[in-house]
Amino acid sequence: MSAARQALGELGERIAERWLRERGWRVMQRRFRSGHRDIDLVVEREGVVAFVEVKARRSIEFGGPIGAVNWRKQKELGRSARIWVDRHGRPMEVYRFDVIGVVVAGSRVRIRHVPNAFPLHLSA
Repeated sequence: MSAARQALGELGERIAERWLRERGWRVMQRRFRSGHRDIDLVVEREGVVAFVEVKARRSIEFGGPIGAVNWRKQKELGRSARIWVDRHGRPMEVYRFDVIGVVVAGSRVRIRHVPNAFPLHLSA
């Protein structure tokens, strides 16, 4: 990944984190790593833990950021989420996957949050 793409990804994660905090979410962990996979943000609000995948783009010319979370990425996120739950999960928590798309076009920022974007299967 190029340095510019990595910088855009990190900017998108900071924007998404701030956006979630403003809506009452508490950040439990940033960039949870499991092998070569990671979960961008793990956030909690009112007993719901959301594993958040953040996708940032400069434009939607070649498709929006939300569509970039394909079945393969979903499967990888599921594996990482199971590991996170095994290590940090608590009884009575509800888990879900959210996707946040961030489009940074010049000084304009657009955010799209898709709660419960795809199913979470905690069994292997």
